[in-house]
Amino acid sequence: MLGIRRRFPRSASVGLGLIGLLAGAVFGFGISGLHASPARTSKAGAGPVAGFSRVVYLSHLNNPRRTPGFPGDPRFFMTTAFTVPKDGYYLQYVREGEHTGTHWGAPCHFHVHEVCAAGLPPTSLVLPTVVVDIRGKTRRDVDYRATIADMKAWIRHHGPMPKNAAVILRTGCDRFWGPDAAPTDRTYYNCGTGRRGLHQPGFSLRSVHWLIDHGILGDRGALGSDTFGPDPGTDENFRESSLVFHRHRIDLENLTHLGALPARGAWIVVGGPRNRHGSGSPATMFGLVP
Repeated sequence: MLGIRRRFPRSASVGLGLIGLLAGAVFGFGISGLHASPARTSKAGAGPVAGFSRVVYLSHLNNPRRTPGFPGDPRFFMTTAFTVPKDGYYLQYVREGEHTGTHWGAPCHFHVHEVCAAGLPPTSLVLPTVVVDIRGKTRRDVDYRATIADMKAWIRHHGPMPKNAAVILRTGCDRFWGPDAAPTDRTYYNCGTGRRGLHQPGFSLRSVHWLIDHGILGDRGALGSDTFGPDPGTDENFRESSLVFHRHRIDLENLTHLGALPARGAWIVVGGPRNRHGSGSPATMFGLVP
């Protein structure tokens, strides 16, 4: 066992070296980039990489002490299984539902006989982004539903929306991200209002139809938000997500740091494992900023 313990750190360092070389070849930085200080790695953004000015995290840290669980979902659990002093390597055991924390949903999440994670092409997980900022309207009405007029106003200011895009609402509700057992009633699931039940802004059903009809949500694409889903909290049937899951589109939930993205021109890269028969996955999502 002692020999095994000594081999793990060495093999790990070799693996990191290979990762560094591959990352340098793809993204244009050296192995030294793997030794960033904790202060740097804790920030939302860093860069540059080839073709982009910077890369930003669009996902919350996966942490059971901070990640609020959707009512009824499996409990998120994490514990240390092995440590370097005792076992020669460090490893955590993580148990969570496929829709824990920042995550994406596959079409089979809502529909029988629709495609699951393994059936999605990789291009479904790398998309041009459209960020629609509705924070002003959210402050006036936490249950605001983004309209076709909001989409057309965005186009007047920023130009045509790209086809097969990730269309993301910036609501500001992500600032209330935190544990379920909050000291007050102002939680993530009511966007800090203290109102009973689920309350958050989202897309109107008509606006989602409009995005589909105009090819913005085409054969690929995503509907996303910095809330627990792109549906308004008052829609108990999640009709907007249900509609988007047809024809291999996905949704993106519990995003953050959307202020680091421009309204148009950035790309989103959706990570996370593709589970067998997966209805989605907890994910580290990246924004590539031009």
